Amino acid sequence: MDHATPSALTKPRRSNWVRLRTLVFLRSIAVVGQMVAILLGAYAFGLKLELGWCFLAVGAAVLSNLVPRFIFPENKRLSAQEMQILLLFDISQLTWLLFLTGGLNNPFALLILAPVTISATTLERGPNIVIAVVAMVAMTLVGVVHLPLVTHAGYEMQLPRLFIFGFWVALMIGIVFLSAYARRVTSEVNAMGDALAATQMALAREQKLTDLGGVVAATAHELGTPLATIKLVASELLDELENSDLRADAVLIGQQADRCRDILRSMGRVGKDDLQVRTAPISSIVEEAAEPHRDRGRTVLFDVAARPGANARQPEIERRPEIIHGLRNLVQNAVDFARETVWIDVRWSDTQIFVRIADDGPGYPASVLPRLGDPFLRRRGGETPANPRPHYEGMGLGMFIAKTLLERSGAELSFANGSDTVAGGQHRPERRGAIVETVWNRADIDTTGPDARPALGSNRLF
Repeated sequence: MDHATPSALTKPRRSNWVRLRTLVFLRSIAVVGQMVAILLGAYAFGLKLELGWCFLAVGAAVLSNLVPRFIFPENKRLSAQEMQILLLFDISQLTWLLFLTGGLNNPFALLILAPVTISATTLERGPNIVIAVVAMVAMTLVGVVHLPLVTHAGYEMQLPRLFIFGFWVALMIGIVFLSAYARRVTSEVNAMGDALAATQMALAREQKLTDLGGVVAATAHELGTPLATIKLVASELLDELENSDLRADAVLIGQQADRCRDILRSMGRVGKDDLQVRTAPISSIVEEAAEPHRDRGRTVLFDVAARPGANARQPEIERRPEIIHGLRNLVQNAVDFARETVWIDVRWSDTQIFVRIADDGPGYPASVLPRLGDPFLRRRGGETPANPRPHYEGMGLGMFIAKTLLERSGAELSFANGSDTVAGGQHRPERRGAIVETVWNRADIDTTGPDARPALGSNRLF
C-alpha cells in the first residue's frame, strides 16, 4: 500500500546469527547434564545401564563441541547449513541415549524440544520443517524400539502404555506448536527490527538535511576572513599595477571575491537556526508535508477550519521532522492511489488537533485494513486492488514509518474506507477511497497558549 523497500529489507536474513561459542556453551551444559543423569541413574538409583554405550554417546557430543573450537575462531558465526547439521546431530545423539535408557519411559525425552526451538528461531522455514520432522520420527521410533530400564534387582521400570502414548502425543504437539510459535514470534521480531531500522534511516535522512544548514553556516563564517583578505590584496595590487592586463586580472579577482562573499552570505542565511520558523501554524506544516506531491497529476485540496465552538486562531506546532515526514508518507500513499483528487482537512478544537487525508481511489483492501501499520504487510489470498500501481508491490514500510513517526509525536492514527463525513456532518460521497485520520492532544504539540506568542529572541547559528 505504500513505499517499496530495498531488497535488503524485503528478505531478512536468518542465518549467520548464532556464534559458535554460544552454541558450544549451551551444548556443554547439555553434556554435563547428560553425564550427571547417567551417573545418578546408575549409582544412586541402581539402574542397570549400558554405561559403555552411554559414555560413547556423551563422548561423541564432547568431540562435536571440541573439534569446531579448534577449527574455527571463537567469533565464528554459523551458517544455516552448519546450524542444521549440528541440530540434527544433537537430535540423533539424544535419540541414541533415549534408546539406551528406556525410550519414552525416560522423562528426559522432553529435551527433544530444545533443538526444535533453536531451529525455529534461527533457521528458515525449509530447514526448520526438516528438523521438526526428524525429531518427530526419532521420538516415534524410540517410543517403539528401546532398551528397557532395569534395576540391579531385575525389576523393569515401565510406564503404562496409555501414559507412554499420552507422552508421545504431548511431544508431537509440543514439537509442532513450539516450532510454529517460536518461528512466528521470531519472524515478527525480525520484521519489526528491520522496519524500525528503516524508520531510523528516514529520520537520519531528515536530520542530515537539517544539519546541512549548520555546515553551510559554519563554512560561510570560516571563509569570510580569507575572502576579505583576497579582496584587500586585490585592491592594493590594483593601486600599484600599471600594466593594463594585470590590472584587469586584479579587478577580476576582486569581483570574484565579492561574488563568493555574496554566495556565502545567502547560504549563511539559510544555515541560521531561525527561531521565527521553528514553529508554524498546523496548516503550514501540513502544506509543507504535502508539497512534494502536489504536482503529480492529482488535485490536492486543503480545508482548514476550527471545530464548532473552538478558538478560530490556528494552533502552532514545532516543525519536527517526524511530523513532516510522517504526514508526507500518508499524503504520498493517498496521491499514489487516488484517481483524481486528494482531500486534506485540518481541524482543531480546544483540546485536540485533527488531520484527515482522504482520496477517491479504490481504498484499502479489506484483508489489509485491520493490519495497517504493521511492517512488511502483504495482501492475503491473491487479493488485487481495483487500481494497482504498475510494477509495484508494497511492503507496508511507508505506512509503518508514518505511523511510527507520528505516534512518536503523540498522535493516534485510524484507518477507514468509504464516504467521508467532515465536521458539521456534511456528507462527501466523492471521498469513497481510503481515509486516514491523525489526532493529537493539543497539549502535546501546541506551542502557543491562550495569549500571543512571546518574543523569540535573536537567531543563532548552528
